[in-house]
Amino acid sequence: MNEIETTTSGPGTRSGGPNPGVLALVAFALTVGGIVVGAIASGGAVLGSPFAATDAVAARYAGAPDTIRVVALIQFGSAVPLGIFAATVYARQLRLGLRVPGPAIGFFGGITASLMLMASALVSWVLGRPEVTVDPVLTHALAFLSFATGGVGYVVGIGLLIAGLAVPALILGLLPRWLAWAGLVIAALSELASLSMVFEPLQVLLPVGRFGGGIWLIAAGFLLPISRAAANRGRP
Repeated sequence: MNEIETTTSGPGTRSGGPNPGVLALVAFALTVGGIVVGAIASGGAVLGSPFAATDAVAARYAGAPDTIRVVALIQFGSAVPLGIFAATVYARQLRLGLRVPGPAIGFFGGITASLMLMASALVSWVLGRPEVTVDPVLTHALAFLSFATGGVGYVVGIGLLIAGLAVPALILGLLPRWLAWAGLVIAALSELASLSMVFEPLQVLLPVGRFGGGIWLIAAGFLLPISRAAANRGRP
């Protein structure tokens, strides 16, 4: 108890680092903003699937190199607040006295998602270079890599981050029960999306983790209590 009381009653309890709700909101806004900018600037071309014919994919990237690089920059930027979010909520869970694997699993998932998003953005930036798109086969291969890291890799990481938050929150009442259960559903669907690497129809689950998960993280970030005392006050 002494350890928990020390971590929840000191002067650092009041600040607790950046507001995780704001971090999640910024990350989600940049994600959506990158999609909107890309769709408007390219007429929707940059949103095309890598599962199209090789020549079509190469032509799509060769036709909008500047837009692709801008979208890649925005996507790369969205990964930064996501990583900070993962570190912030991990520290907050420890301050709440959680000494279970959940926070560490969530932290691992959040960092994984952030790094996968950065990798996808960097590959997309490479696809915005005219020197690369002159080779259709190489362009197609890099398009698949960008899709895999920013799709399955990112969503699986987000699922682990959400699960690491939702499970302890449900058990200890740190979040509203409906929100915790919604997080568990989103986390399960996000992990199930990894099967799309073999069963392509399951790619429909990827937006659930990307957008549904992003909205859930915003809500959880604003509602997660700062201290054990705040958590106890919020319980019925």
